[in-house]
Amino acid sequence: MAKKIAKLDQITNPIRQVMEKESSGGIILFASGALGILVANSIYAEHYQHFLHLPVNLSIGAVGLKKSLQHFINDGLMAIFFFLVGLEIKRELVAGELSSREQAILPFFAAVCGMLVPAMIYVACVAIQGGSAELYRGWAIPAATDIAFAIGIIALVGRGVPVGLKVLLVAIAIIDDLGAILVIAVFYTPQIELVPLLLGVVILSMMVILNRSSVTSITPYILFGTLLWVCVLNSAVHATIAGVLAAFCIPLRAKNKHGESPLLQIEHNLAPWVHFGILPLFGFVNSGVSFAEITSFSAVFFHPITLGITCGLFFGKQIGITGAIFLLVKAGWGKLPRGCSWQHIYAMSAMCGIGFTISLFIGALSYADSDLILQSRIGVFIGSIASAIVGFLLMKKVATLATSITPHKRARS
Repeated sequence: MAKKIAKLDQITNPIRQVMEKESSGGIILFASGALGILVANSIYAEHYQHFLHLPVNLSIGAVGLKKSLQHFINDGLMAIFFFLVGLEIKRELVAGELSSREQAILPFFAAVCGMLVPAMIYVACVAIQGGSAELYRGWAIPAATDIAFAIGIIALVGRGVPVGLKVLLVAIAIIDDLGAILVIAVFYTPQIELVPLLLGVVILSMMVILNRSSVTSITPYILFGTLLWVCVLNSAVHATIAGVLAAFCIPLRAKNKHGESPLLQIEHNLAPWVHFGILPLFGFVNSGVSFAEITSFSAVFFHPITLGITCGLFFGKQIGITGAIFLLVKAGWGKLPRGCSWQHIYAMSAMCGIGFTISLFIGALSYADSDLILQSRIGVFIGSIASAIVGFLLMKKVATLATSITPHKRARS
């Protein structure tokens, strides 16, 4: 009986194994991020920029893609990361921590409020300081959460963090980033290419048909998923959304001839490559913000853009996410994840203030002036680092308290 229970727990909660990998992968992630910052502000800064802009060509016959190395990592390799996270979310929605209405409703409303409140704070900061109309274009910059860095932070905390809280964080971050991608598509995409987008819809429909037909072979899903990524990339919509959509089409309950779930099989095989390869490379190429052009930090910090982004990420995420969850729980429309306290929720909301990738991307789309882009990057950097530090310290304190209390409870029993 004990063996059966252990096997069932391994099947229904493989997120535990993933998070154990991230505890060591998170260290590598932040080391690579710190290295990117150091190199971008050193005598090797020019070489770093050349590295980011190295051309990457992928072609099959006359059809091909030509991107810089940084774009290939962000739009290509990170789609694989989103694919892995999509697998985790589907598993938890279908047979895990988010399978009930009470648990599923929390991340949705928390993510929505976690986007609206930071955007409102940004707009308020620009309005109070009498900013020009151009500055309002950056309202969506503090709305995003960087999944990779947020998960890395919570993984560094180690034991004592409830699995349900980790799942909630991933769910909020995914919904948050999907919302940010939709914002980019609607407000920041100059012109969506309808032909590749419609082709992507057709391919996605075929993947759904494969799923509904209980096809358990992984090969067709990989082929169609790759084609979906190409179509979404060429449609001008952010390509990482293709990874999530493809993941939702992978069968979870159907078993192959070996009695294995295709979803769990892919997740198990893909996780090490993501945590120890893709994420560290991503951290290195995206964290290299140069401060060489800054002459006065005080003038930059109190600029409407920088102050709005910093306050939006740091305060907006905490207020929006914690407030939404508090109202839902008190109204009886949801409940906290198993083993979580309000201290856990608040610490997690602070971690969601880590913006980085999508925030930097939206900042580049928002302004044409290089000085405004620089100020937006400083705001993202300050707000994200402050959120990471505060979130880590709060979560570490709660986790340490939880692990110190548990042995006493066990001893009494």
